[in-house]
Amino acid sequence: MTAGSIASQRVKPTLETRFHIDYEWWERADQDLRMNMIGQLPPEQRDYFMQHSGDTESDWIDPETAEVHRVDALRMALQEAAKDPAYFQPPVSLVDAVFRVFLTNNNFPLTPIELSARINRPPMTILRTLTGGQVYKGIRPFLG
Repeated sequence: MTAGSIASQRVKPTLETRFHIDYEWWERADQDLRMNMIGQLPPEQRDYFMQHSGDTESDWIDPETAEVHRVDALRMALQEAAKDPAYFQPPVSLVDAVFRVFLTNNNFPLTPIELSARINRPPMTILRTLTGGQVYKGIRPFLG
C-alpha cells in the first residue's frame, strides 16, 4: 500500500463521498454474501431461493445506461424486487435499503445525496450511519 492510498483512507467522508459494497470485506469477515442477498428478497422469492440453489444466468439491461450484464437468477430476482418502490422504504432499515440499492444498481458507487434520492432518507443520516465506526454489510467509501 502506498503512502497516498493510506492517506486517502484517512480522509473523513462527506456528503460527496461515493460508497459501494466492498466485496472483499465479505471474504475477510467470513460472512455469507449470497445468504444476505437472499435475505433481501421479498418473502415469496426468498422461500424459492432457499429451496433452489441452481444458478442460471440471464441478460439484464441496466435501465439507466442500457448496458447489458450477465446476471444469475438471484440478481434477476433482486432486479425484479427493486421495481417496487416500497422495496427500499420503511420498515426496511436504512442499512438494508442502501445495501439493496447497491445490489440492484450493479454496485455503482453513489454519494449519500444520491442514495437519499433513491431511499428517501436524509443524506446526513445516511452519511452518519455509514461512517459511524462500524462497517455494515461491507458498505464502505469507494476509493477507486
